[in-house]
Amino acid sequence: MTQNISRCGWVKLSDATYVAYHDEEWGKPLHDDRALFELFCLETQSAGLSWLTILKKRDGYRNAFASFVLEKVAHMGEMDVERILSEGEVIKSRPKIEAILHNAKLFQAIAQEFGSLDTYFWNYVGGKTIVNDVSDYKTAACTSTISDTLTKDLKKRGFKFVGSTTIYAFMQACGMVNDHENSCRCK
Repeated sequence: MTQNISRCGWVKLSDATYVAYHDEEWGKPLHDDRALFELFCLETQSAGLSWLTILKKRDGYRNAFASFVLEKVAHMGEMDVERILSEGEVIKSRPKIEAILHNAKLFQAIAQEFGSLDTYFWNYVGGKTIVNDVSDYKTAACTSTISDTLTKDLKKRGFKFVGSTTIYAFMQACGMVNDHENSCRCK
């Protein structure tokens, strides 16, 4: 890893997983429904925790939740919740695990209504990434009017573990918003 390459200030250069996530994933436009569902689920799991904690458990989440295949997760039930809690590959929070299953069912309805999760999410930004002027991540926004609106719609539909900060983080991660610092090589 080359440490003299300009990256966003939040990147822990001592952690190769974090550097790779920043360089290869964060802020890149994501349009695959399975990947959007996975990222959404992981963002809801990070409430109250560091993103790096969730990132390091991503493979565990993939194993526990059938690689985030929406139809499979939507059909999981209480026995699956017990299995997931006992396996220890994910954050052991029953409400958060149950929220993934609950939200999966709601995403099926969204996919049916809009044709895809991609269409649903990206409609909020007119199908194009919003590029923000970020000189220092410490002063960057953590919500927006769009994340507020999207959160309101998700809550109206019954989604759990969604707040504007979580949804904005999701929007940053999937590239709906580009909040790389202006000096970052990924801008």
